Amino acid sequence: MNKLLIVGTVAFDAIETPFGKTDKILGGAATYIGLSSSFFNINAAIVSVVGDDFPKEYLDLLEKKGINIEGIEIVKGGKTFFWSGKYHNDLNSRDTLITELNVLADFNPIVPQEYKNSDVVLLGNLHPLVQAGVLDQMTEKPKLIVLDTMNFWMDCALPELRSVIERVDVITINDEEARQLSGEYSLVKAAEKIHTMGPKYVVIKKGEHGALLFHKKEVFFAPALPLEEVFDPTGAGDTFAGGFAGYIAQSENISFDNMKNGVIYGSNLASFCVEKFGTERMENLEKNEVISRLQQFKALTQFEIELD
Repeated sequence: MNKLLIVGTVAFDAIETPFGKTDKILGGAATYIGLSSSFFNINAAIVSVVGDDFPKEYLDLLEKKGINIEGIEIVKGGKTFFWSGKYHNDLNSRDTLITELNVLADFNPIVPQEYKNSDVVLLGNLHPLVQAGVLDQMTEKPKLIVLDTMNFWMDCALPELRSVIERVDVITINDEEARQLSGEYSLVKAAEKIHTMGPKYVVIKKGEHGALLFHKKEVFFAPALPLEEVFDPTGAGDTFAGGFAGYIAQSENISFDNMKNGVIYGSNLASFCVEKFGTERMENLEKNEVISRLQQFKALTQFEIELD
């Protein structure tokens, strides 16, 4: 099986939306990415760090999903990264209430020997120096390196972030972040500018309005599936990235046409993530549900038109 190396946070979240609130629950970018990528026939591993307050049942869950957790360091006496946020009524904006880095503050990633030759590497949202440290440990150049980042690193670590961007093949960011990184309001111009920074492919996520894939002058748009209920958008972007990278790793095809399918698979899985709080929906999602909703995506976007 092809190998997917996932780097990112495994964490606790506390979430409040207009529909309710939670105490500390399982969260973190690498968690969502791992759960999403587990729907593909690949050999996936997570590199991350937690404290000894992190429940064994959460680690068991990841292993049960077929994810290698050898690269998750457990710091004795340490506390796991914690994030708390409150979403506004439109669910597109949120306020961060608490961020406790804890063991993440001194995280030095160690890639397990077996995964130093991974086919695909997904650098989840972390400090760019940590992401670079992972790439430096690879013994073979991956067939595809995917970077997910956010405006926080653009604000406080832009030179380090630019250095990592130079080394990746795909970058996935949201529309606001694409505009900030490029200095362009038009997303087409933003993607062109980001291409010059290094990535061959630029994926711009637009939440409930879908996602755009850019490669040179080619553009592909994938809609978001209209849902009856959106309960909690936490982790949707990471779930998207996990579905995208998982599909590409399984298919061994990094062409633009195949990446279109990757974007659809990512969007499909993200549509499940938002239906319940935290990781709950992804933990219990069945393969037949994924296939059924893919058919809905196909019906949503497929049409015939006569051109005179």
